[in-house]
Amino acid sequence: MTYPNKILDFILNSSYETILDQIDDIHPVDFLEALYEFENDPIQILEKLPDDYIGLLLDYAEDDEKFTLLSHFTETRKGQLISEMSSDELVDLLGALDEDDQNSILTKMNLEDANEVKELLAYDPETAGGIMATEFIAIKETFTVNETIEFLRSMAPTSDTPYYIYVTDEAEILKGVVPLREIIISEPITLIKDIMIENIISVPVDMDQEEVALVFDKYGFMVVPVVDQYGIILGIVTVDDVMEIMKDEHTEDMFRLAGLDEEEKITGSVRGAIKSRLPWLLVNLVTAILAAATVSLFENTIAQIVALATFMPIVAGMGGNAGTQTLTMIIRGIALGELNYENQKEILRKEVLIGLINGLVLGIIVALLGYIWVGTAAFGFVIGLAMFLNLIVATISGFYVPVILKKVGIDPALASAVFVTTVTDVLGFFFFLGLATIMIKLLI
Repeated sequence: MTYPNKILDFILNSSYETILDQIDDIHPVDFLEALYEFENDPIQILEKLPDDYIGLLLDYAEDDEKFTLLSHFTETRKGQLISEMSSDELVDLLGALDEDDQNSILTKMNLEDANEVKELLAYDPETAGGIMATEFIAIKETFTVNETIEFLRSMAPTSDTPYYIYVTDEAEILKGVVPLREIIISEPITLIKDIMIENIISVPVDMDQEEVALVFDKYGFMVVPVVDQYGIILGIVTVDDVMEIMKDEHTEDMFRLAGLDEEEKITGSVRGAIKSRLPWLLVNLVTAILAAATVSLFENTIAQIVALATFMPIVAGMGGNAGTQTLTMIIRGIALGELNYENQKEILRKEVLIGLINGLVLGIIVALLGYIWVGTAAFGFVIGLAMFLNLIVATISGFYVPVILKKVGIDPALASAVFVTTVTDVLGFFFFLGLATIMIKLLI
């Protein structure tokens, strides 16, 4: 039952008992897609669903859609639905609201749950603490298998991942993890500490979310525990959270490379779009003026050799493309942790070699083109050498600009393209027109 119209017809035309019996067969994502296509008041659909399923819908909905869904219900029902949400999704919901709306939700929660959510809100939203959930299972290392089974029967329904069982000591310090398989096949009197896996990978609560994603990528985990400075387990990060992070980070980098605000949406307002785009267009205008100023230094040369104006965009454009290629690889390497202090020099040597070879090949090609076009070997030499030099500069700037920006705390994806393009435009024009000025007697 995945087609939206079938889902809607089923809910509208079935009794509550039938819906309760079959609703688990409909994935929340499919239900949300159907709900968004419903043209009438959504409450006609939502009021026929059980609370636990609506809690799942709220978990799967986008952050800005969670509150909209909640707004369809009465104040009393809202409190019941909020209690069904997982802690990390509830924090995401609250983080997308203003203070008044946050308080309106917190007041509907019991004191213990509200205090727990407030603690999660205190973490930086882009750290492990900001994305972790507190629904996990932890048992004492002194438990027996039989005691663990009894404990799981009572706790598993409230856990995000009942198949991962963490083991702690009396001080709640994480000691290991025990697979369900070991519990099933072990004797009832076996101590958990004798069958647990002690070499467990965890992440500190203040680790950046991108670094958390790299841990998942490296080890292929489904869940990773989050600990404080003393090793006490505070929560867990699940793979679905990491996938969301990777999607958001990819979108953010893509938007920033284009000089856009990642919050801008295609259906957004004109005012919002202008606010997002205009600042970086102004920055680009400044860099374009800088390039134009460089060209103006050689007006006399251009006036004497008009063909220079024809070939100027080729040198600058090819330099910009080459710089962007290197820039893209370096930003990706930084984001994935592939570029580090130990291999920086090796990667720089590799990129410079690539720049040398590409510059030589393209320099020869454009030199021949310049010779054929203008009819003088000197012009071919000037354009070829300028191309060669600019591609080397493009490669070097494409490497160093994002690395330097990262070191000074600026997102490389946000500003690198502007700086690299400026370097290749200004120096491309300078190399080409400067060489032409030096050799002007051979070109006329």
